Amino acid sequence: MIYPKQLESIIEYYKKLPGIGEKSAERMALSTLDMTTEQIEDFSVNLVEAKNTLRPCKICGHITDKEVCDICSDERRDKNVVCVLEDYKSVFTFEKAGNFKGVYHVLGGLISPTEGIGYEDINLPSLLDRIDKLNKPELILALKSNIEGETTTLFIKKILEKKDVVISRLSYGIPIGADIDYMDTVTLDKALDDRKQISE
Repeated sequence: MIYPKQLESIIEYYKKLPGIGEKSAERMALSTLDMTTEQIEDFSVNLVEAKNTLRPCKICGHITDKEVCDICSDERRDKNVVCVLEDYKSVFTFEKAGNFKGVYHVLGGLISPTEGIGYEDINLPSLLDRIDKLNKPELILALKSNIEGETTTLFIKKILEKKDVVISRLSYGIPIGADIDYMDTVTLDKALDDRKQISE
């Protein structure tokens, strides 16, 4: 063991973060030790508060510290245009791009028969409830271009085929298998503008 046990433990926790390898984790852990005791205490308090306070919006499933998130409660948003996403991280990506004026619906996962994940295991039933309360809505499916994403897309299309809903999907300008979370804003804006309708 190169590092003291306590430092090794911090490195291991940083390695649990996505995209953080051994070297990055080491640099982050050592940088953390350079913080003042007050900064570290403030950091840890904020982490605990975020974990205990943030929860899914009761309407869309995005994370918020309120019962209804700021996006759902914004009257300037077009409530009839709903962008369906796998997780809340993608909401932040769209919001950074800044051009989408509709609202979101976070599924919290994708249908995956191989992993035993059905439509009731994700936030799909609540999406159907939302659709029933809207007037000729448009759903923009912004899901991964993998097996799970395609399965979820086809399922949503099938259960809504007899409803008065326009369903579109992002343009295939997004590389197959790519994570929306890592898209640059130009690519994301282009994909949004070039979305394709997949239902009448």
